Amino acid sequence: MAVEYEARRAREGQAMSDGARDPAEDVKAASRPDGNRWLGLLRTPLGGCAAALLLLVLLLAVFAPLLWSGRADAIDTDRILQGPSGRHWMGTDNLGRDVLFRVLVATRLSVALALLATALGVVTGLVLGVAPTLLGRRVGRLVTAMVNVAVAFPGLLLALFFAVVFGLGAKGAVLAIGFAMAPGFARLAQTLVASVSERDYVHAARVAGVGKARVLARHVLPNISEPLIVNATISAGGALLAFSGLSFLGLGVQPPSYDWGRLLGEGLGGIYTHPAAALAPGVAVVIAGLAFNLTGEAVAKAVGVPTAHRSRPLRPDGPPAAHRAPVATPDTHAPGKEPVLSVEDLRVTFPGPRGPVTAVRGIGFHVGQGEAVGVVGESGSGKSLTALAVSRLVEHPGAVDAGRLEFLGTSLLAGAEHGAATRRLLGTSLAMVFQDPTASFNPTMRIGRQLAEVAEQHLRTGRREALSRAVERLREVRMPAAERRAAQYPHEFSGGMRQRAMIALGLMCRPKLIIADEPTTALDVTVQRQVLGLLDRVRAADDVALLLISHDIDVVAQTCDRVLVMYAGRIVEELPSDRLLTAARHPYTRALIASVPHMETELDRPLAVVPGRPVIPDQVPAGCAFAARCAFAQDRCRTDEPHLEVSAPGHRVSCWNPQTDGVALDDERPAASTGEEGERP
Repeated sequence: MAVEYEARRAREGQAMSDGARDPAEDVKAASRPDGNRWLGLLRTPLGGCAAALLLLVLLLAVFAPLLWSGRADAIDTDRILQGPSGRHWMGTDNLGRDVLFRVLVATRLSVALALLATALGVVTGLVLGVAPTLLGRRVGRLVTAMVNVAVAFPGLLLALFFAVVFGLGAKGAVLAIGFAMAPGFARLAQTLVASVSERDYVHAARVAGVGKARVLARHVLPNISEPLIVNATISAGGALLAFSGLSFLGLGVQPPSYDWGRLLGEGLGGIYTHPAAALAPGVAVVIAGLAFNLTGEAVAKAVGVPTAHRSRPLRPDGPPAAHRAPVATPDTHAPGKEPVLSVEDLRVTFPGPRGPVTAVRGIGFHVGQGEAVGVVGESGSGKSLTALAVSRLVEHPGAVDAGRLEFLGTSLLAGAEHGAATRRLLGTSLAMVFQDPTASFNPTMRIGRQLAEVAEQHLRTGRREALSRAVERLREVRMPAAERRAAQYPHEFSGGMRQRAMIALGLMCRPKLIIADEPTTALDVTVQRQVLGLLDRVRAADDVALLLISHDIDVVAQTCDRVLVMYAGRIVEELPSDRLLTAARHPYTRALIASVPHMETELDRPLAVVPGRPVIPDQVPAGCAFAARCAFAQDRCRTDEPHLEVSAPGHRVSCWNPQTDGVALDDERPAASTGEEGERP
C-alpha cells in the first residue's frame, strides 16, 4: 500500500510540474467578496443619511479651503459684528470677516485634527492591547493593570490632564485626545485578541511553530479588524467634539489658525446680540459628529461586531512534582519501533475557586513509530486536554507538569518552552487535526495561503514553491480540483473537505506524529469513513504515528493498534484494540462498549447509557473515581485509589475488582443502564 501511495503521489507531482496551473495564479484570480451588503446598506435610511452626511463633510474638508479661504480671511472694518444679511448669511466677526465662510474653511482643520487624534488613539490602544500577547505574562499583566487604571478615569479628565502635560496648541491637543482615547481601545483590543487567540486555527499556527508576532499579524489582527474599525469610526465623532472643546477652552488651536472650537469661543461673547456667530460652528460640530457616529453605526450593522469576555488570569499553585510518587509507565509501544512520544506522570492544573484543579491526573503512555493509539472516554475525561498538553498548547493560567514529556527524544517541559529548536521540531514533526474544521482555519485567508505558511515558516521555501507544495498536499488527501480549491476561503468548503484540508495542513512538513482530536465528530458516516481511511493511508505510507481521540469506541477499535480508556483525568485501562470488544476488564470500559448500539440491538428498547454522571474535575472523590457509578464497587473502591497494573501482555487496568468474564452483550452487560439517567460516550 505504501509503495502504491508513493507512486501515485510521484505521478501527480510530475503532472503538476509538467502542465498544471501555478496555484499562485489561482490565488491571484480568486474572486473578491461582493459588495451586495454595502449596496443594501446604502438603500436603508440609516446608511443613506450616514453616507450623505459623511460625503458632505469630507467634500467641504477638501474643497472649502480652496474655494473660500480668501473670503474667509478678508477683513472689513466697516462691517464688524454685523448680523445675518444677504451678503453675510451668518454675519461677521469682530474684524468684519464672514462667519459662514470661516466655518466652512475650518472644516478641514477640525476634521483633520480629529482624525489624526483618533488614529493616534487607535494605534496606541492597539499596541497596548496586544502587548500582553507579545511581551509575555509579567509585562503583559503590568500593561493590563495600567490600562485598567486609565479606563477608570473619565476620558475628558484624561484629555485635560494630557493637554496640560503637552502644552497649548494643536499638537498638544492631538496628543492629549489621542492618549485619552487609547485606554478604551486597549481594553477592546485585549478582549478581542483574547477571544480570537483561543481559536483552533491560532493553536494550529502555534503548533506549526509560527512566531508570536506573525501569528498576531496574520491570524489575530485580521479577524478583529472589523470591530476596531467600527469603534474607531464612532470614536472619530467623539474626538471631533473633544477637540472642539479644548479649542473652545483655549487649549487647542491657537491664532491665527482656527477650527470650529476656536470660532465657537470667539462667537460666545456676543451670543445675546449676535447668536449666529456662535451657533454656526456649533451646528457644524453637531453635523460632523453625527456623520461619523451614524457611519459607525451603519458599518456595525453591515459587518456585525463580535463580543468577547475576558477572564482575569490567575496563577495556579499546584503541588510540586518532587512531592508526588512517580507513576510507572511500561514500554507498551509497538515492538521494534522507536517511541515517538513518551509521557510519564502528566498533570494539567488550573486555578479554581477552592484551590488548584487537576484536570489530568498523572497519566503515562508511549506512542511508537507508525503506531496508532486511540484515546476514548466521556466528555470531560481529559482526552483533548492531554492532546493540548502534549502539543504545548495549554496556556496560562493552566500549568503542565510531568515526570517525562518527550517528543522524538526532545523534552517538551517548561525548561525548553521558548527554544527555537523545540518550536521548529513541533512545527515540522507534529501535526494537530482539531475537532471542528470550521474553527480550525483562519476565515480571512485562503486555504492555499494557510497551508503554504507552514512551508514558508519551517522549510524556508519561497511563496510560489510553498503554494505549489500546498496544492500537492491537497492532492494527496484526494481534494478534487486542488488548484482551484487552494484559492478558495474556508467557508467555500464542505465539512469533509475542510477536514481533508486540515490533514493536508498537517502533512506540509512530513510529520512523525499526527494528533487527531475527534476528527470525525461533525461528519456523516460516509465522510467519516473516508477521513479515517485517509488517515490510515497516510500512516501506512509515511510510517507516521497517530494519536486518535474519539467518543466512538468502534471507530477507535477499527482504526488503532492500542486503546487508552480515560476517566476523570486518568487512564483506567489500556489494551490492544483487537481485544477491546472481547477482553476489556474495567467496568467503565465495558459500560462504554455496552452503550454503543449494534445490528442486534432491539429497536423497541431504550438505548443503553453509562449510569450516573461523570465526575466534576474539582470534585473528584477519594478512591476510585468511577465507584459511584460502578455496579461492582466495594468499600475499598471508595477509599483507596487503584493504579494501573499489568494484567496481561500489553494490557493494563486500574481497578480493585476487574472483571474476568467475557464482555457481555445487550441486557447481560452489568455496568450499563437503559434508564434516562446517564450519559452516552
